[in-house]
Amino acid sequence: MSQQVQDVETIFCHETGDDYLVVVKRDGDRLFRARLVLSETSAGPRPAKFRLKQGSSEEPRQPDEFVELARRAKRIRISEQTSPEARAELKEMLAGYQLEDKAKTVRTCRYCASSGRYSPITTDTAVKDDNDWICRDCARQELERQLTYSGGGDVTGAAKERLEELMLEVQDLERIVNLLKGQLDPDLTKFDTISATTDEVDPVRTDSLNLHPGLQDLLEDRFDTLLPVQSLSVENGLFDGDDQMVVSATATGKTLVGEMAGINRVLNGKGKMLFLVPLVALANQKYEDFTEEYGHLVDVSIRVGASRIADEGEQFDPDADVIVGTYEGIDHALRTGKDMGDIGTVVIDEVHTLKEEERGHRLDGLISRLKYTCEQRAERRDEYGGAQWVYLSATVGNPEQLAGKLEAKLIEFEERPVPIERHVTFADGQEKVRIENKLVRREFDSESSKGYRGQTIIFTNSRRRCHEISRKLEYSSAPYHAGLDYKRRKKVERQFGDQDLAAVVTTAALAAGVDFPASQVVFDSLAMGIEWLSVQEFSQMLGRAGRPDYHDKGKVYVLVEPDCAYHNSMEMTEDEVAFKLLKGEMEPVMTEYDESAAVEETLANVTVGGKAAKALNDRMIGEVPTKHAIGKLLQYEFIDGFEPTPLGRVVTEHFLDPDEAFTLLDGIRKDAHPYELVADIELQDADL
Repeated sequence: MSQQVQDVETIFCHETGDDYLVVVKRDGDRLFRARLVLSETSAGPRPAKFRLKQGSSEEPRQPDEFVELARRAKRIRISEQTSPEARAELKEMLAGYQLEDKAKTVRTCRYCASSGRYSPITTDTAVKDDNDWICRDCARQELERQLTYSGGGDVTGAAKERLEELMLEVQDLERIVNLLKGQLDPDLTKFDTISATTDEVDPVRTDSLNLHPGLQDLLEDRFDTLLPVQSLSVENGLFDGDDQMVVSATATGKTLVGEMAGINRVLNGKGKMLFLVPLVALANQKYEDFTEEYGHLVDVSIRVGASRIADEGEQFDPDADVIVGTYEGIDHALRTGKDMGDIGTVVIDEVHTLKEEERGHRLDGLISRLKYTCEQRAERRDEYGGAQWVYLSATVGNPEQLAGKLEAKLIEFEERPVPIERHVTFADGQEKVRIENKLVRREFDSESSKGYRGQTIIFTNSRRRCHEISRKLEYSSAPYHAGLDYKRRKKVERQFGDQDLAAVVTTAALAAGVDFPASQVVFDSLAMGIEWLSVQEFSQMLGRAGRPDYHDKGKVYVLVEPDCAYHNSMEMTEDEVAFKLLKGEMEPVMTEYDESAAVEETLANVTVGGKAAKALNDRMIGEVPTKHAIGKLLQYEFIDGFEPTPLGRVVTEHFLDPDEAFTLLDGIRKDAHPYELVADIELQDADL
């Protein structure tokens, strides 16, 4: 040991029962471990035994060798975990050799000391474990052990990183373990806060608008001034007929921009208004809103498809002043050649739908076809001045680029009316419902400074799960999705608006703008069907939390099942997706075309525009391979020249892609049962 004694840097002493563990280090590396036994002499405590530890065996050495080591050491450290009596004994022994000045008591990791390692820890680096303090490395190992013991062995990847990050931040292992048991410790679940922001905009007074008297009086009765985004729109040519794309957060008042433009033009004889939305549920609500707000001024109709009209007594009236419709409802009218008269205003709500894989190309095609239809009518009727276009969205990652593509003036207002707290916690599918129950109960039992109880929207990934969660919640709740009939959906909307429901459990319908004034949004799943949410969809959904007229702040809880995927086609796990969404930047809104989408939209453009189909393709947002698409249409015998064949007309009127069309044709020729045909198409859609 004579060579090892040279240049000893640190000697660490830790009490282990009746003796001491000694760790000798040089240049940060451990040279060896030893066991030291002291005995009382007339001169005080002195080394009695000194044994080098070699694996499970010990090599006896002369007790004086410890003294020699201590003399050569630059420092001697005594573990804080050593009892006061033992520390006093060690210091008295060192003082007997005039070594007391080298000795200092330090906080060390108990786990490391028990394993013969010297790991000093400080107030900033220590992690609490029961009544002890341990180092970060041991805390990570103990967390992993606790996860395995508690059934959380599947917690890996992003979830594990987040838990380790939280543990090091709060320096308390037990609190992290409790988090996995469903305890909603807000200091641990809180991911961040999106602050309330307000851009300085001079408000426009409603009495200065100079609109049609009917609308002017209505607005003056409702408001003294317009909201900021509405004021920006007016100041930038809204009532001069300028096309605009309005991008602003949920609950900032952008919908009224489209309403004001359209109703004013209707009342001034400048053509009817189309207000277009992506979902039937949203169309039904907007139809009811328009009827209630403007029904005494204009006739309102709805176009969502023959079997899905809001009320059985309501029929689509193409001559109505205002037509509220779904994208597909109005597109179907175009594809089937229905004349909707002079269109003065087109409002496209949720225009970011353009980026959706399955529906984006249909909205892109609809905009092009509807513009063409309005332009053709303007050429035939000099007194008809064409249409003004207003596009609305809360979430666009590339607003300047998209506004340019749409040939619209960008009205962008970056305001969050109330702050939103975003929380993340981890739970499996069964535990999620228990946590949701606790969150709903806690929120409904609270009241804002404006006198409203807290209400919750729970987003999940299937209609079946909507009903399952709703049944298990203790407080009043209801499922809400597109599979419910109109009357039931309206009942849920009224109950929520009257604060008779603590929660609604839904899929995608509410994310698209159905007006539920919720203070809290809970994500039971980060998937819609078998697809993970995009950053844009996620932002749209969490934006439903917190309304300025009702709540002081919004709250969002993301419930994450670690290492979970809902379908084998999903490449990422839910914990990985969660932090991607929370940290992610908004995706750009652009429309992508594969062959099937290009064929469908080109066929629709041939049906509506004939020889102008190429021009209609060229004005669309996405890049459409027109030449290739026309070649396929000729090959499939969907067109003859620039006219749809009878087969092509059926295909486009029913929004079929080529594969679906040929599956139906093949089945019909084989005299297959209709149920079999539907099953075959569903199997195609599921990629099975």
